[in-house]
Amino acid sequence: MTLSPPHPRYDRRAASRVLAALARPGLFDRFAPATVTRIDYTRAVMRPEADSHLTLSQRMYLESFMRPCRPDQVTSATHRIAWTDSDGIPNTGHVRTGGLGPIVPIATREAVLVLWRALEADAALAERISALTEADREVLEGTTTDHDPLDVFRVGIEATGRALAQHALLAHTTPYRTPVEFACGLRDSGVFGAVATRWFWELQASTYRRGMIPVSFAAQPDGTVRYTPDTVATLRAMKDATIADAHAVMRRATSVEGLSVPSAIEKYHDELDLISRQYALLPPGARPACLAAMPHRLDGEHYSVLPMVVDRLVDLFVAIVPQLTVTQIPDDAAPGDGELDAENQVFHVPDMNCKHCVRTITGVLESMQIRVHDVDLISKRVVAEFRSPRNRHRAFEALRDSGYNPTHAAPAVALAQNAALPETAR
Repeated sequence: MTLSPPHPRYDRRAASRVLAALARPGLFDRFAPATVTRIDYTRAVMRPEADSHLTLSQRMYLESFMRPCRPDQVTSATHRIAWTDSDGIPNTGHVRTGGLGPIVPIATREAVLVLWRALEADAALAERISALTEADREVLEGTTTDHDPLDVFRVGIEATGRALAQHALLAHTTPYRTPVEFACGLRDSGVFGAVATRWFWELQASTYRRGMIPVSFAAQPDGTVRYTPDTVATLRAMKDATIADAHAVMRRATSVEGLSVPSAIEKYHDELDLISRQYALLPPGARPACLAAMPHRLDGEHYSVLPMVVDRLVDLFVAIVPQLTVTQIPDDAAPGDGELDAENQVFHVPDMNCKHCVRTITGVLESMQIRVHDVDLISKRVVAEFRSPRNRHRAFEALRDSGYNPTHAAPAVALAQNAALPETAR
């Protein structure tokens, strides 16, 4: 049996070209961000299973969705940290004893926020988006998870930040000894491009949330680092397995059950969410590529979005790190066992990154007969109708089993001061 033709609006190269044309006139050209001088964080030990370096959640995800990756190919964080960023949004991240510390995920988040604010303030970009043709909008709707270009750019920036923070778990295996050296070293080594071309989306998002990374570095004579041959082979095998799973779901739905492609996506949304709906629609034999990493010829020049985003993010990170102080504080945010009031129906999911996450979190709660009133992706805020403290506790455990880290409230306070970054960061 052959895979049914993809939905007519599904076209990865066309969608990539739409995004590149929007970005090509210039993104992040001018901004004057607030400078955060201090952020407090809490830290909790990650507890691996007996005779293992992986936690239960890490092992379950590895066994279910990362074949043929082996446990010994995975590096795990030793601690989970939580903090509130300069926008007042709770965050979680992971660090490893002997590594570069919490400054990397915290400063990375601040760099991401600067670029997000620049997107929001870019009137020229808004005009270009409003001028998109109906055909352009249809190809984005049929190809991307987040259909609005601003959301796509926002998610892409956050994914770039994830790559920086997640690879910091491997800092001890590189020649880089400071956060600034590390960020510049990753950029010079082409690691951001390797993530975009060799990983698949769900692997990065899910392993990041769980504080694990399935790669190893090999230091090069020129001072750069590269993925080891074993890493490259395993990443390819995991991506191939993911594509095969996605095609199997669509083949069964369209050829055996006789469903149309849109109906198949709707019926098997949960399965295709986990193994990437975009891969389910790939023609047989096609190799997927990150939309931001695809090169295009625009205005007579070769151009892709990813290098521009990486340069801006790393430059901002380099500017933020020296002026930022991070301080560990006691974790006293544990909730009591009293009655649930309206405030206790509100919680945050710091690692909720895209609409896929929104659907997954909503699905987990609704499967437990917990009514979800509101989910706000930007503030990471969820309002749900818990029946009791015990019901809420069980829901949080279910979300953690799905790779998310819900918090009852903002765990720490960020102190910000309005000041311009150095000119080199503009």
